[in-house]
Amino acid sequence: MTFCTQAQPIFYTVGLFLLVFKIVIPILLIIFGMVDLGKAVISSDDKAVSKAAKSLLNRVIAGVCIFFIPTIVGIVFSMVGDFGEVKGQYDVCAGCISNPTNSSKCHQ
Repeated sequence: MTFCTQAQPIFYTVGLFLLVFKIVIPILLIIFGMVDLGKAVISSDDKAVSKAAKSLLNRVIAGVCIFFIPTIVGIVFSMVGDFGEVKGQYDVCAGCISNPTNSSKCHQ
């Protein structure tokens, strides 16, 4: 029995947290940016609107980056996991972390 098969419940839990954060954090960043922009528009201050628009753009960029970071990390680790005897162990770990809802890759 390998480390990845013994630690499946841990990797499953980590995968669920990553799945939630990958969706919730970008949405919250965009919502908070829209609220700030709405407040600035209601105040009718051109400087505040410009500042809030820039802040919203920064938050949207941060949200997109946060959404794609797990994908990029998964690609990098899959390249590392393609080497020899590590391949079988890596598939179990990566399957639980990258797609915890797929029962064929990660059995709890």
